[in-house]
Amino acid sequence: MSTQPAISICLRTLFVYLLLASNAPLVLSQWQNPLQKEPPVGQPKKIAIIGAGAGGASTAYHLRKYADFFSIPLNITVFEKANYVGGRSTTVDLFDDPTQPVELGASIFVNANKNLVRAAKKFGLTVREANHGAPRESTHSLGVWDGHKFVFLQRSTNFRWWNIFRLLWQYGWAPMRTQSVMKSTIEKFLKLYKWPYFPWKSLSAVAQSTGLAAATWSTGAEFLRDHHISEDFSREVIQASTRVNYGQNLPLIHGLETMVCMATDGAKFIEGGNWQIFQGMIDVSKANLSLQTEVKEVHRNDDDTYTLAYKTEGSNVTRHSDFDQVVIASPFQFTGIKISPSLDYLPDKAPYVELHVTLLASPHKVSPRFFRFPEKGFSVPEVILTTLPNGLDLGARRDGVGPAGFWSISTIKKARPPTASYSSGEEHYIYKIFSPKPLNTQFVSDLFGIPEMDLYADHNTTLRVSGSELSGFSASEISWVHEKKWQSYPYLYPRATFEDIKLAPNLWYTSAIENFISTMETSALSGMNVAALILSEWISEFEVKLKKYEENS
Repeated sequence: MSTQPAISICLRTLFVYLLLASNAPLVLSQWQNPLQKEPPVGQPKKIAIIGAGAGGASTAYHLRKYADFFSIPLNITVFEKANYVGGRSTTVDLFDDPTQPVELGASIFVNANKNLVRAAKKFGLTVREANHGAPRESTHSLGVWDGHKFVFLQRSTNFRWWNIFRLLWQYGWAPMRTQSVMKSTIEKFLKLYKWPYFPWKSLSAVAQSTGLAAATWSTGAEFLRDHHISEDFSREVIQASTRVNYGQNLPLIHGLETMVCMATDGAKFIEGGNWQIFQGMIDVSKANLSLQTEVKEVHRNDDDTYTLAYKTEGSNVTRHSDFDQVVIASPFQFTGIKISPSLDYLPDKAPYVELHVTLLASPHKVSPRFFRFPEKGFSVPEVILTTLPNGLDLGARRDGVGPAGFWSISTIKKARPPTASYSSGEEHYIYKIFSPKPLNTQFVSDLFGIPEMDLYADHNTTLRVSGSELSGFSASEISWVHEKKWQSYPYLYPRATFEDIKLAPNLWYTSAIENFISTMETSALSGMNVAALILSEWISEFEVKLKKYEENS
């Protein structure tokens, strides 16, 4: 949710590195003018960016950086339908307290995410390890549940090598082979950021030239099998990661995104919310930010400039403004934008995963009985991922959650509810649950071992969540709930070709990268790439001069 949601649970003890990628020699698109123009002079060029998520914020940020380096005057406007910056990276207030933000969308990034790591440092943001704040009260930090039993358990220990030994004992050389494939993929991916590959004009060419097309046109299951990674390890560990990150099983998701899921080295987040990275990018870009403003129409004029029709929430007035360049920085199918005259080709309307995220607070720990263990003698892992049981083949079905019924359950922290509302004064556990459907009362009751007679014990303190199936719980059992349905990321079917980055003269599309890799970082990378492509049309020998920029950055 990139998507993108990108939403991830750290399997940090399992492996090291990896992210992904692609890269390619410079290829002219159908809209590329082979006669480079000199930098514009006089009046600033006006650029509109539609969407203030990772792709839009990064486009604005890098446009400003490149323009300043090459002394080009720019006027940037960012339009955003929502009332916040960050897109699928956003937080909600625990117990409705603004001092306690909790990630609702894209949760972590890793060391290989160069744009996010650099921006966090530049903006002076506080970076925390992915498991910072977790209670660490369980014997096991992580478990993989197949709906019948735990097929993998990772102990909570400071002795990292103990868990590595256990992995090798259980799965042989499969973890090491996986790590080797990840390192190879990282090396290819990192070329995307540098000359002579950057800026790339075609994702399809990038995938082909780097050899990553071999991973995108095969399923995760096929890709792992071709690299001699055992089926047990693939199903019990790697598939658990593709499910928590993308809600997809190995026979559906392509091999490249499968490898992205194993990128756990240095997993981290920004204290207070990852959205602050993108707010920082917008601020530094000096863009005119128009929140709660929906662009209705993008009209291409005879001189290849554009007129945008847009409306601000609460207003009946449709306004119009002219721009020299337009960047669509959101999945096109969700924008509702009318483009006129009609383009010869529009981005595909891809199916997206409907992900239900439930945040809730309770004084209860997850009950061992839910996992068919006695109340005493078993410590439920603090992070529970899921997979399919051995022998159950759901193929490439989208409804592939299987008997587990959910994608993951994480105990993310402990916090004390407001004393004015809850008199006990004890700290409550804060959980994040990913599922393909909304949670119901029975599931939550069973998960925490709440007796049915206690659900409505005190109607004066009943939890009230409008439209939620969980609204009937006593507040002494479930003290806070927040639910969100995301169109989080596309179903990442195997494919050999990808969307165009340039849709028409001076009309660009950052979300072309969604079906290639859907993460915060790759959306930001796509924004950086589009910014460079725009400048390359104004500056002769841009790619050569870009090398100087890289040396000075």
